[in-house]
Formats: sequence, structure tokens, C-alpha cells
Amino acid sequence: MKRSSAMLAALSMSVMMMVATGCSMFGSSGAGWTALYDANGKGTSQFNAIGKANWRVVDGILEATESPGFLVTKQSYSNFRIRAEFYAESKTNSGIFIRVSDPTTITAANSYEVNIWDTRPDPSYGSGAIVDVARLEQPYPLVGGKWNTMEITAEGSRLTVTLNGRKTVDVRDTKFFSGPVALQAGGGLIRFRKVLIQPL
Repeated sequence: MKRSSAMLAALSMSVMMMVATGCSMFGSSGAGWTALYDANGKGTSQFNAIGKANWRVVDGILEATESPGFLVTKQSYSNFRIRAEFYAESKTNSGIFIRVSDPTTITAANSYEVNIWDTRPDPSYGSGAIVDVARLEQPYPLVGGKWNTMEITAEGSRLTVTLNGRKTVDVRDTKFFSGPVALQAGGGLIRFRKVLIQPL
């Protein structure tokens, strides 16, 4: 009994250390995940900045308050899973673009735009949707004013999105099969504290 208690205490301590240092089972050392950005000082070395956004790191958090602009990965990806933790205000216009075909001019027409925008005029393509590819079902998810977790999986023609534990997209589309990933600052405050990718 004492041995079990000691093992449990050791495990609890390990978890606490992981939380304190910003590590997790999704970190760069676990299960093939690589940090594109994390709050441990990873910085933006894996991205190129385009546009006028004022991307900066504040207390370990990547943020932008001015737009428009993108951070675009220097590497291209085909089949992968992305897990991102982000904070947006209710009127923030942002998103995670995947399989970008033109990394100098990024739009929903030349990539898949996984949207972060609660107040989009057409809410069916709001936060958690893929613009012009996969609409949301009601009730529409809202992300403004809190930290959120989004997971995007692109495997062949199948695209899935999970937002705060709710699957918002499960669709097949064949327009784009490879390209960089881009983080968008389209208007309002956007923050990222962890962006991880796992090739499939």
C-alpha cells in the first residue's frame, strides 16, 4: 500500500513538473509531435512573416493586435495533425490555414482556412468551420474571451476539426494536398501559446 502511494505521489509530481514547465504529452518529445510554437521560448523561427501584423512574444505568448498578416511555416506538410491553444476576442478575425498553395498570398481560395471568427457575417462558416468547404451545425461554437483548443487533422482527402472537444468538421475535399501552415491575424487580438504538429 505504501509502495502504491509512493508511486502515485511520484506520478503526480511528474505531472506537476510537466505543467509547470509548459510540457505535455503533446510536446515535441512525445508521440511524434513537434512544437511549431510553444510558451517555452520556441519563438517564431519556424515561420516567415508576411503582411502588416505585429506578431510578438509577450510573457511566452505569441500575439498580434494589428493586421492583416500571417506567420507561415517554412516547411510544407501533407498528412498531419495540428493541435493549437489560442485566445481570441469575440470580434477577432483569425484562423489556421493549412495546405497553403501560395505562401505569399494566402486566401481561403488557395488553402483550407480553419476559421476563428465568432462574428463572421455568415456564422455557418464561423469558428471551427473550414471556409467554403465545411459549414457548422447549430448551435454555433463561440471562442471569444477564453483560451481554446483546436485540433485539425488532414489525411488524404479527409479533413476533421475538433474545437474544445467538439467535432465541428468531418469532410472530404480534394482541392489541396500539401503546403505550409499559416496563422492569421485578420483583425482584433489573437494569441497562441502552443501550436504542435504531428506528421501522419
